Amino acid sequence: MNTNPKISIVSPIYKAEHFVEKLVFEIQKAMNILDVDFEIILVDDRSKDNSWQKMKEQSLKNPYVKSVRLSRNFGQHPAIMAGLSQAKGEWIVVMDCDLQDQPKEIVKLYNKALEGFEIVQARRKNREDKFLKKLSSKVFSKVYSYFTDTKYDNEIANFGIYHKKVIHSILDISDSIKFFPLFVEFVGYKSTSIIVEHAPRDSGTTSYSFSKLVSLAFNTIISFSNKPLKLFVKFGMIISFLSFCVGIYYIYQAMHHEIEVIGYTSIIVSIWFLSGVIITTIGVAGIYIGKIFDQTKNRPVYIIDEIHGN
Repeated sequence: MNTNPKISIVSPIYKAEHFVEKLVFEIQKAMNILDVDFEIILVDDRSKDNSWQKMKEQSLKNPYVKSVRLSRNFGQHPAIMAGLSQAKGEWIVVMDCDLQDQPKEIVKLYNKALEGFEIVQARRKNREDKFLKKLSSKVFSKVYSYFTDTKYDNEIANFGIYHKKVIHSILDISDSIKFFPLFVEFVGYKSTSIIVEHAPRDSGTTSYSFSKLVSLAFNTIISFSNKPLKLFVKFGMIISFLSFCVGIYYIYQAMHHEIEVIGYTSIIVSIWFLSGVIITTIGVAGIYIGKIFDQTKNRPVYIIDEIHGN
């Protein structure tokens, strides 16, 4: 086994017992076309099915397959980071395990990288996903782009090929919330994207439910952007300005004896409205403080339990 492979392929595994064998086989076919030394790093995010046994079988059969198991379910992006920490190749491919990211496209990604790019991402022009999945992904990208002031493209996900110096820079990022696509954008380097085929899912369902997407969006926005705080500051300033204008108007009416009875309804509505604004603002500030607290604890974002093969 070459200890310095040309390409490392990293794939997080979760509830994918029916995909593992075919995934390894298809990657091997692509690598045979390229005719380069390679390794496959599969990271089990503590699946509840038989994925880990299937992974160990592949490690026993194939010396280029390394199977890594996390101590518990940490999530897709921490699992990717765990795999990247084990990669030894000059080039590292990151791809999902469900074969919607097709291993044969690695050939196109690698050849494009050889043109002088350090990052080549796969663009899924025609996504073979269900309508709700595509809709939620599009909404996520719009909301995320707005709150983080970035251009998050929902046609691009994790699938791509990255030079080892890009991966080293990503691994140096100490944020407690891990989100691989944003890290790729953050580190920079010379990058491009190419259109690839996106296959329909053979079986099973995605592990990302709508609630998980919302949670992912919320955590990453809070972790990587302070725009929500800025929006509440602007909102508070607008409310203050409007209140000042209304106050001037009431003073004018009082001076001209136009106010006879102070309205009970307007007072109650104002109290409830402003109280809601204040409580919400304090809540948002509290969330940011909580994230700072989590960051200062400096806990590991993943813990490796077992490694087999390679």
